[in-house]
Amino acid sequence: MRLTRFTDLALRVLMRLAVEEGELPTTREVAATMEVPYTHTAKAVAKLQHMGLVETRRGRGGGLALTPAGRSASVGALVRDLEGPGDVVDCTGTTPCPLRAACRLRGALRTAQEAFFASLDPLTLADLVTAPTGPLLLSLSPRRDAD
Repeated sequence: MRLTRFTDLALRVLMRLAVEEGELPTTREVAATMEVPYTHTAKAVAKLQHMGLVETRRGRGGGLALTPAGRSASVGALVRDLEGPGDVVDCTGTTPCPLRAACRLRGALRTAQEAFFASLDPLTLADLVTAPTGPLLLSLSPRRDAD
């Protein structure tokens, strides 16, 4: 199974916020630190805010912060929500698969996909940012040309 870049970025944003100890980082600062375009990061932050996982604060002292729901969320649930519904393969696309009426592969792949998500269910963000990941995240400095 392969995650979309959007899901990967959203998880990295959450991980970065999970280790924040000082001032709240801005979306621009997180984008620079993660070395991804600001616009992509802003879209991920907007989705995470809509999901109730990230809080955005404007003005002086503002920035991004994890909500309590974000801190305790299951990684499996996050990935399911970020990836959205859908099968591993598209059997009914513009060129439908001629085997779709009697294919056992689609069901097997759906089972494998759910097993993938289920293996992530017991993990939380706190699990993902234990050493050595958390200290590494804190040591990253923003790149100036990430826009």
